[in-house]
Amino acid sequence: MNDYILEVCVDSAESALAAAKGGASRLELCQNLVIGGTTPGSKLFEVIRRQTTIPIHALIRPRFGDFCYTPYELEEIREEVAMYRELGAEGVVIGVLKEDGTMNMTAMEQLMEAANGMSVTLHRAFDVCRDPKEALEQAVSLGMNTILTSGQQNSAVKGAELLAELQRQAAGRIRIQAGGGICADAIRELYPKTGVTAYHMSGKIELASPMQYRKENVNMGLPSLSEYTLYRTDVKAVRSARAVLERTLRKSKKMEKGKWDITLL
Repeated sequence: MNDYILEVCVDSAESALAAAKGGASRLELCQNLVIGGTTPGSKLFEVIRRQTTIPIHALIRPRFGDFCYTPYELEEIREEVAMYRELGAEGVVIGVLKEDGTMNMTAMEQLMEAANGMSVTLHRAFDVCRDPKEALEQAVSLGMNTILTSGQQNSAVKGAELLAELQRQAAGRIRIQAGGGICADAIRELYPKTGVTAYHMSGKIELASPMQYRKENVNMGLPSLSEYTLYRTDVKAVRSARAVLERTLRKSKKMEKGKWDITLL
């Protein structure tokens, strides 16, 4: 495994290019990030791929909400995994649960077969599963590469205790990637507590739409969301997170080397 991963979740070409400029290791590509992300359209992937060579993992999630899917939704998910493999995405981000909160292993085995050698991340379905330690072992048995998790809390900082336990349990067999409220300060706090070296962030900021004419009292979606507010990844936020991550790991390596030097003496 590489020393670290800084993955940035993006839902537009503008955000993807900002993430790449800020030093992201890879992208998690989705759409509708404001509702937690859904499967991106193939053309968005193609536009971004023409602009940058940064690795892209596609989130495969057909709808907002839980991760217990109908047979039709599972068919859609399988076909989208296969589609992104054909398009040349480096990875996919997936997860399916059963009604009782356990991993749907039959569905997951089918999705792993469709991924056919791609890098595969178990997304935050993991954070609402019944038994995270059992789910970790199942993910390992499936041959998955990464588990994206907040430690089953609303933020990774709040879930630090479980993240540390998962990091120990994983023991290098699968990468634990902390997500949920990740920024430079969160990385600075989490690494000493957990030992996690992979992080997932959006780094988003609010921007005003360039629209000058604005029709009042007409909503295209949720009334709580303004049609005239854009959410985009901030280059500075990504750059700052990467700088903290690199500096923290360098400091850790120096301390570890110092321990070995003392032992040898």
